[in-house]
Amino acid sequence: MPLALSMITVDTRDALPLARWWAEQIGGTIVAENDGWYVVVALTNGLRLSFQKVDDPTPGKNRLHLDMTSDDLDADIARLLEVGATKVADYEMYGGRWATLADPDGNQFCVAEG
Repeated sequence: MPLALSMITVDTRDALPLARWWAEQIGGTIVAENDGWYVVVALTNGLRLSFQKVDDPTPGKNRLHLDMTSDDLDADIARLLEVGATKVADYEMYGGRWATLADPDGNQFCVAEG
């Protein structure tokens, strides 16, 4: 029987604020706070994101990142920048366009035309 993906975990020095930021951006709901050391955000599609407090997150570019789609790429990028994301780069290739951004904790993610 194959494994089923149920959660993606992000290491951070301050789990609760980062979980709140992501919950707000993707329409998730915080379902467990665990005194701020392990915070779980439930998504509408059944998947979950979790944010785990660690003393020293892995430095450098994250090897795993979230990819999201948008019906209005420019507007969503502008909104994300207004609420604390930073732009890493813009891309256009293979007939598509997307941007790599970083959340307030520096974790990179991509938003593409949907």
